[in-house]
Amino acid sequence: MTSCEGAAVSALTVSVSTAPSPDWDDFVRTREASIYLLSNWALLARDVFGHHALFVEARHADGRLAGVLPIVQQKSLLGNFMTSIPFFNYGGALADSREARFALMDRARQIARAARCSYLELRDTDPSSDGWSARTDKVTMILQLPATTDALSKALGSKLRSQIKRADRETIAVRTGGRELLDSFYAVFAQNMRDLGTPVYPKRFFAAILERFSEHATLVVIDHQGVPSAAAFLVIDGARAEIPWASCRAQSKSVGLNMKLYWEVLRHVIERGSTSFDFGRSTMDSGTFKFKKQWGAEPQQLYWHRWERDADPAKAGVAAKESRLMRYATSVWQKLPLGIANALGPLVSPSLPW
Repeated sequence: MTSCEGAAVSALTVSVSTAPSPDWDDFVRTREASIYLLSNWALLARDVFGHHALFVEARHADGRLAGVLPIVQQKSLLGNFMTSIPFFNYGGALADSREARFALMDRARQIARAARCSYLELRDTDPSSDGWSARTDKVTMILQLPATTDALSKALGSKLRSQIKRADRETIAVRTGGRELLDSFYAVFAQNMRDLGTPVYPKRFFAAILERFSEHATLVVIDHQGVPSAAAFLVIDGARAEIPWASCRAQSKSVGLNMKLYWEVLRHVIERGSTSFDFGRSTMDSGTFKFKKQWGAEPQQLYWHRWERDADPAKAGVAAKESRLMRYATSVWQKLPLGIANALGPLVSPSLPW
């Protein structure tokens, strides 16, 4: 059953529900907004992982939507926190005015406080000046795409082109598709996650995305000597393309399959008519940042606004201890046999603060 409650904010009414209103997705689609603000992404977290999804809406006096904010609560032995939205880089409040935006954010903060969450995180691309603190340690890397792959090849330069062509000396095959490639994608992804020391998502998570967003989701797989060895999951929304997940088996990087994978992905999205490509988030000057930078991508600052129940600076020592514990857990996970990591990962990953 859907639950609703409302509170008047100036000329606006802010309501909270366990299901989106019928005009939610139309509001998102008619604005320059992230695809992840569409209601089905928050519902995905609910239906696949059992998380609590809430839909915060602001309306004008005449009933028209003034703003939307999806939030997902992840509650387990590993913690209790809310995010807009988890598993992806973008979320936050989408509104037609500053007043509506802050009304949505304030209501979300009230919800998180009442639910006794340790924190609320709103994954915005624009800063707030309304007293919210923000994580700014991450950027997303955006490449403006030329009209043709020939133009892209010229822009990349000879060194990068030679690295891409290295893979062509191997016995490789490139496959692009949807659900039929999921097993191949997942085999590469799961091994890569274990190697990184990170619990893997369950395969049903990707299957649900491919089913619910079949017109937006695409898989690219490169086989090396008949074995899936590099793979990418793409989300394409009109002129914007993003690569939320990409993996390459460690033994295949020496023959350039990681470079070949990104080339094939960029070629595919250009042919689909995309004009910008999102390489995903990175920490400035990290290894992944430099890898993306060499393709011509430029950083775009992310502002992940946060409310924390206990923001006491004296707790910094606790945070440092937790960081050491995380590094230890990562090193242990990397040593697990692949079969055990693949069995345990889907049990742990849904509760992590992705």
